[in-house]
Amino acid sequence: MKVIPLPAWEFAIYLFLSVVIHLYSFYEVYLVSREHAEELDHEFGLERGVFFWKLKKDPTDFEWSFWMEWCRWPLMWLMLGHVVVSQFARICFEKHRPWFLMVYGILACWTALGTNGLTIIFLNICISYIVAMLKSPWITWLSSMLMLLMLHENSVENVQRGWYINENEYYLLLFTLTVRCLYYTSFSLEYSYHQISENVSYSFTSMLVYVFYYPVFHNGPIITFNEFSKQMDKQDLGWSKHSICALTFDIVRLFIWWWLAESMLHLMYIHAIYSSYSLLEQVSYWALGGLALAQVLFFYVKYLVLYGLPALIIRLDGLNPPALPRCVSTMFSFTGIWRSFDVGLHRFLVRYIYIPLGGSQRGLWGMLFSTALTFTFVCFWHGGHGYLWYWAAMNWIGIITEQGIKKMLSTSYIQSRIGQTLSPNMYRRVQAAVSSISTALLILTNIIFLGGEEVGKIYWRRLFVHGWPWVPLTVFICLYFFAQIGIEWDTFYFRQYKGGFPRCSLSKLVK
Repeated sequence: MKVIPLPAWEFAIYLFLSVVIHLYSFYEVYLVSREHAEELDHEFGLERGVFFWKLKKDPTDFEWSFWMEWCRWPLMWLMLGHVVVSQFARICFEKHRPWFLMVYGILACWTALGTNGLTIIFLNICISYIVAMLKSPWITWLSSMLMLLMLHENSVENVQRGWYINENEYYLLLFTLTVRCLYYTSFSLEYSYHQISENVSYSFTSMLVYVFYYPVFHNGPIITFNEFSKQMDKQDLGWSKHSICALTFDIVRLFIWWWLAESMLHLMYIHAIYSSYSLLEQVSYWALGGLALAQVLFFYVKYLVLYGLPALIIRLDGLNPPALPRCVSTMFSFTGIWRSFDVGLHRFLVRYIYIPLGGSQRGLWGMLFSTALTFTFVCFWHGGHGYLWYWAAMNWIGIITEQGIKKMLSTSYIQSRIGQTLSPNMYRRVQAAVSSISTALLILTNIIFLGGEEVGKIYWRRLFVHGWPWVPLTVFICLYFFAQIGIEWDTFYFRQYKGGFPRCSLSKLVK
């Protein structure tokens, strides 16, 4: 049955209740943060704030603290340097612009990672190009997996740590090599698949232009080689009044996202509380729910900033970046969050793993195998830690369950029974009720991804064991409101305004 829009009054009620639930649960987290501020400060060392009403700041989110420190120097200045070089080349040497970007990317890499870091990246590029010439996807994947595996080999780690003065410099190299590995893989696989008649260059210099494109160099987002090469050949480099207005809007929006993320760290000590298991066991159910919402929303806002800056620079270069993450509060399915959160990574996984393995074209077992191998790679790429396997397995089960239910509901017999039994409005409400269950499991998997296995166990025990049956019922009612908003947005708004709305966290590599 076709999904219909909600009556305006009903949508307004769901929207109002969703906002109230978010605000009240965040207020509960704020109260817990203020009440236990001294305890958390003693245990984790809260930072003295300068702005934000001089409140202390929670510094325990490694990824945010890491990138903000590097953005002060030198990454932000290197990004600005890329903009200057790119626009200079656009005006004076338009036909040779890719060469300017390649040379600048190499120099920026040398500035940030040093001679040893640049050398190891060049070595990986050379190996990948030689492997690509064999035109064997299996050998390409074997080479890429070995490169990832070597990043976590103790002897290699010790050597690479010795190149730098502090741990943060080593972690920047680690993150860069992890992201670059997807770029080597993309080029090599496209080289394997390409036909001689294609009007695309697969030379070594083309690979260097692609790999050393600086806005996405250290942390992404992921742009596949076929997308990058086509856009570089057909880029729209003209400036207009609209472009300047859009640039101004993007800069203001980026600043607002940064301010919002910093405000959350000053007002709610989400990550410190997640690191204190004893405190997590004590907080109220509303605070527990608020911590979960705040955690996933902070992750969303964080990647709006971390991907928003590269996306802005990519658009200045005349290219189209992957869409920014969609708000997690409007997500109500496993399939949806994988398609809409880290769009670049999703395209990479579908193009190079899921489809080549057959996907749904090979029937049920082919779909199960393709999906399982895709999540295996994602888990391995993030570092392969124990809790990540739980996270990957739960996502795999969630997606295949959703796809199985969709297949079942699409049969003519089930469709006719639904049409005879349920009105369109009632069908919409049943869909939201079922989606609330999926949303609950989706939030739980994200809690495991962001907080670890022990935090996931605490949530399961407190909400679904000790709180049974009233606490889970309350949770599902709240998530029912969220699901209704998500379905309305996904069906009638998001599809009309694609492209404006993170990503799996590389901080998992260092846990």
